[in-house]
Amino acid sequence: MGLAEVLAAAEKAAPVDSLNVVARNLRDRFGARSVSFLFVDVAGRRMVRVSEEATARQERGPDRIPLAGSAYDEVLHGQKLVHLRVDGQGYRVLAPVTNRGDTLGVLELFLPRVAPEVLEQIEEAAHALAYIVVTDRRFTDLYHWGQRTTRVSLAAEIQRQLLPSSPSCEASEFALACALAPADNIAGDTYDYALDRETLHLSVTDAMGHDVDAALMATLVVNASRGARRAGAGLVEQAGETHKALLGHGRGTFATGQLLRIALDGSGARLVNAGHPWPLRLRGGLVSEIPLHADLPFGITTQGRYRVQELDLRPGDRLVLYTDGMQEGPAEDLDLSALISDTATEHPREVVRHLIGAVADVCEGHLPDDATVLCLDWHGPVPQAQSHARTTVQDRAAVAARS
Repeated sequence: MGLAEVLAAAEKAAPVDSLNVVARNLRDRFGARSVSFLFVDVAGRRMVRVSEEATARQERGPDRIPLAGSAYDEVLHGQKLVHLRVDGQGYRVLAPVTNRGDTLGVLELFLPRVAPEVLEQIEEAAHALAYIVVTDRRFTDLYHWGQRTTRVSLAAEIQRQLLPSSPSCEASEFALACALAPADNIAGDTYDYALDRETLHLSVTDAMGHDVDAALMATLVVNASRGARRAGAGLVEQAGETHKALLGHGRGTFATGQLLRIALDGSGARLVNAGHPWPLRLRGGLVSEIPLHADLPFGITTQGRYRVQELDLRPGDRLVLYTDGMQEGPAEDLDLSALISDTATEHPREVVRHLIGAVADVCEGHLPDDATVLCLDWHGPVPQAQSHARTTVQDRAAVAARS
């Protein structure tokens, strides 16, 4: 059974059974003794195992395995299949399950023997599994359950649903990753991104307050911003709609934030800064703050029309946006610039994990404020021939979807 057949078989199964389809296929083809899928949990610190047997019985006691220093960490970090000899029991094979830069987890098998063609087919199956998970998590809570290792409060549930379904994204022009570590008493942080044919849209926002009130204000901010963006509004209008939403429904609260738009053809990057901490930029091995004019936060009555500012962004730059929770309380003296320098060669996924981990460690796991970070590696525009080919493929896909 090849990649297409695995996808077709999984589509015919119920969404909660699609993992089992892949597991049975691998067992039958390669004589695997056991097959399981391990999620990365929401905090990015543990792996949560979902085996075929546990899924079938809907058990509520999954294996929870620390990620740091494990073989799973090696696989996710390197994004390469690893196979390990197990004395007297064959081989343990681990393959990354990743979709467009979003590391969903690891496929794990125990095989009596391995061969290059077997490992290649397992990599194909892991690739197929990534698409299956991305598709099926719309229809079942299995994947949400698998990522959670602690009970989630109402405020945290609201906040989590405001975020993009994938914290990472890759394209020819860029790679980005985002992370949010919630405070003990949720404090209204969000991040957002979207990609269209010509523009990468980014935002980081921080609504005033804590708990459900902050989560509700964050809901106003995110949905007003997205609604304007999806209606084709310009950056000034997008900021204005966000501002009006809080003025009209925010009960006197406000939110800081930054809204960015980056032209994929390299013609420029622009942003609105609503009272938010300055971004950091890594260029040529040096990290520096990007000084910006500061308009008032969204929801402050005296703020007029928001200003759009040009952002100097060049191929090879790394841009880091963050909320003030990254430097609050015990994290006040955390040297973010040094942490960004230390991870200069890492993928943005690893950068945000390292930064959030540093904040969580210095706060001993109890953050006084939400801490959010977005890391963008800007590669620059693709050559014209590649861009034309990509557009042609997109056009063909659009025609096929309408047919």
